[in-house]
Amino acid sequence: QVDVISTGSLKLDIALGVGGYPKGRIIEVFGPESSGKTTVALHAVAEVQKQGGTAAYIDAENSLDAKYAQALGVNVDDLLLSQPDTGEQGLEIADDLVNSGAIDLLVIDSVAALVPRAEIEGEMGDSHVGLQARLMSQALRKLAGTLNRTGTIAIFINQIREKIGIMFGNPETTPGGRALKFYSTVRLEVRRSAQIKDGT
Repeated sequence: QVDVISTGSLKLDIALGVGGYPKGRIIEVFGPESSGKTTVALHAVAEVQKQGGTAAYIDAENSLDAKYAQALGVNVDDLLLSQPDTGEQGLEIADDLVNSGAIDLLVIDSVAALVPRAEIEGEMGDSHVGLQARLMSQALRKLAGTLNRTGTIAIFINQIREKIGIMFGNPETTPGGRALKFYSTVRLEVRRSAQIKDGT
């Protein structure tokens, strides 16, 4: 029997096989732009709050729409919100919050926006190959154990990018290196099927 928190969708809870997001684990929600990744994460925030729990949201993209979150059932006044300047700062805040044992759910939006300090402070043409992957790898190694100990769920929102020059196979990849794939218990791919227009 796995301790879980509902996703906010009965169908998704069933599809996950255990009835929701397992506590103490890392969840990766990934997909193309505007496919509903943040919506999926905000539903989880609303569910945690409904059960009297505390959720934290690290808005590295500086794009959280408070009105939209409220429309999905999120109590914005009770949501711990952080808008970090660098990837290091965002991941340190994440680690501190989980370590405190005071939160039940942590959302990081998004991996692509966790830009390393060296890249922000560097010159435009500088090469920063592998910096973000290294940063993620170090952070996740630490975070995985702490999440397990405290029973906190971490949802990492990630984008899809296209690898250049791929002739065969899937050219799509997710930023942040391989560590997130390795440490994630659940990887949810979100795609938009069709747009609902007024009058249809």
